[in-house]
Amino acid sequence: MTVHPLDDAVRLTPGADGALVGRTTAPYANMVGPFGGTTAAALLHAVELHDDRAGDPVALTVNFAAPIAEGEFRIDTALMRANRTNQHWTMTLTQPNGVMTTATAVFGIRRETWSEVEAVMPDAPAPETLERFPTLEGIPFMRNYDLRYVAGPPPVDGVGQPSSTTTLWARDYPARPLDFAALTALSDIFYPRIYRRLGRPVPAGTISMTTYFHVDAAGLAAVGDDFVLATARGQQYARGYLDQTGQVWSRDGRLLVTTHQIVYYKD
Repeated sequence: MTVHPLDDAVRLTPGADGALVGRTTAPYANMVGPFGGTTAAALLHAVELHDDRAGDPVALTVNFAAPIAEGEFRIDTALMRANRTNQHWTMTLTQPNGVMTTATAVFGIRRETWSEVEAVMPDAPAPETLERFPTLEGIPFMRNYDLRYVAGPPPVDGVGQPSSTTTLWARDYPARPLDFAALTALSDIFYPRIYRRLGRPVPAGTISMTTYFHVDAAGLAAVGDDFVLATARGQQYARGYLDQTGQVWSRDGRLLVTTHQIVYYKD
């Protein structure tokens, strides 16, 4: 049976002292190190595999301390505190030269309550009416996604824009049923917002990323392997840092994720 590239990228096996061991994979390489979305997905998956885990992800914060080198890495997880509803976890990804990434996660058991969504899903034509965006040179991980831009594609003309907003349909390629690892990776699918404002790439990288999950396992199963609509915009660019906020929606209008990043850049 063929293994999907994402499942290979987040595969973890038992290591020494209760740790889990993974390995970077060439299909998810980025310009420097692996695609941050798959690193975040592996960290979340480490908690999913733990015998003490209860409930589904509610929040995940990943701090990228250093570029991850090609090859093997180790993830240590610890349940810091738990109650009847929530669990609080820490995760640390290390390689021989030290700590590369740290993370925290909240897992929770969701209950039926009054619910409402104030956020508004962007208007967008059906993904089937849009062309798949080609893979950009030097960014191998993009080959693993079917990306169809509604607005704000990566700049190619050197002309800056007054708005950094990007909206696109996205799904794994080949298509794969959505789970929390895949949703975590998809929440990091946006190129840096400063590229759009300046109209050109500059050295940039995510320092810290937080993902809030608004869906449970049953809700994800209902999405299946369909496209999701992802939208993001920057909020401030100053003294080498920018922040970005984003949303991921199902085709039928369910808010799946809100996400926030702080990004380091040079210009």
